[in-house]
Amino acid sequence: MSRPDAVTVNQRRYAFPTAPVVVVCIDGSEPDYMEQAVAAGRMPWLADMLPGGADLRADCVVPTFTNPNNLSIVTGQPPRVHGICGNFFYDPAKDAEVMMNDPAYLRAPTIFEAFQREGAKIAVVTAKDKLRRLLGNGLAMKAGGAVCFSAEKADEATIAENGVDGLLDLVGKPVPSVYSADLSEFVFAAGVKLMAGMRPDLMYLSTTDYVQHKHAPGTDGANDFYAMMDGYFAQLDAAGAVIVLTADHGMNAKHTSDGAPNVLYLQSALDEFLGTGVARTILPITDPYVVHHGALGSYATVYLPGGSDTAAVSAHISGLDGVEQVLGRDEAAQAFELPADRIGELVVVTEKTRAVGTREDKHDLSGLEVPLRSHGGVSEQRVPLVVNRPVTGIDGRRLRNFDAFDIALNHVDARQSAAAE
Repeated sequence: MSRPDAVTVNQRRYAFPTAPVVVVCIDGSEPDYMEQAVAAGRMPWLADMLPGGADLRADCVVPTFTNPNNLSIVTGQPPRVHGICGNFFYDPAKDAEVMMNDPAYLRAPTIFEAFQREGAKIAVVTAKDKLRRLLGNGLAMKAGGAVCFSAEKADEATIAENGVDGLLDLVGKPVPSVYSADLSEFVFAAGVKLMAGMRPDLMYLSTTDYVQHKHAPGTDGANDFYAMMDGYFAQLDAAGAVIVLTADHGMNAKHTSDGAPNVLYLQSALDEFLGTGVARTILPITDPYVVHHGALGSYATVYLPGGSDTAAVSAHISGLDGVEQVLGRDEAAQAFELPADRIGELVVVTEKTRAVGTREDKHDLSGLEVPLRSHGGVSEQRVPLVVNRPVTGIDGRRLRNFDAFDIALNHVDARQSAAAE
């Protein structure tokens, strides 16, 4: 099958790769994590690479959660286009609060789907299974042509469902605990094996933020994790890949000076103001893996019944301690590039050190082994955008994490990439 010079998807044109492209989404990677690890001498590959590469910064999408940002990266567009505006949302059509991991909620094709149609080989590896069906939507799974699987369920992978089987033998590691750094290491170990065997044109590796929820930048736990990743980056670089490192969101402490969670329980405040159950507070951070954050982030949406005095409710919420912004539906959709039909009447963003919950009795914080660190607000929007090649043609432009494939395919010198193979 002849390959085109470029592929257009979601109104963006991408040159066909001349060398393997690997985009890595390091879940929860506040830029300071890599800076501190480099300063401590724990990321020698990154330190040596940076003078000849590109050390950039970008904004992720708000809400700064996993699903919206991963889907933005792999579609090249914000949630307004692809439709995934949280890990969890209220579906008015079903009158139910549901996980947003069903591809039926996706409103745009992925870059992978478009490139596979033109003959590209695709490899997608994610830590948690909640993302797998969304990231692999539209891919025709076939051995050696397209693979998409999660580390969480690597032992269940089949050719028909994932394009690969025998993963534990291939990677040489057991299925890791979902609450461990090992889950992310499995992603990288699998990526290196796939690069050596399959040599995909496009590879996407997405980790878990288990470590970042527990360890601040520069701590031993964080530096050990980034040192592990650095070793795998070096192997992918040696294989001739163009590598882009970015993140789905940053991470900040959300606790008081004595280590207690610093939480605004918004549903309780609204029940007191409007009456019990009149408003519905949705926390889009919610997913099946809440042990390390208790479903507490810095972003919430509020649904109100018809005829409500939205302005009065907004003013009341704005006056609550720890609230940074309250936006109406249309204002939030414009400001954060969101699908207006999936965000409720109000969007609430809390301050950098404050999380938002529903009611205290609805959050199980027994699994928090360390003071709360989380994300979701504007304060976690700045993320790294690091490339292992020189980058040109982006001067003066606001960079987003969902520019990762555009930069790798359109703004890296193809001759340098080919020479590195």
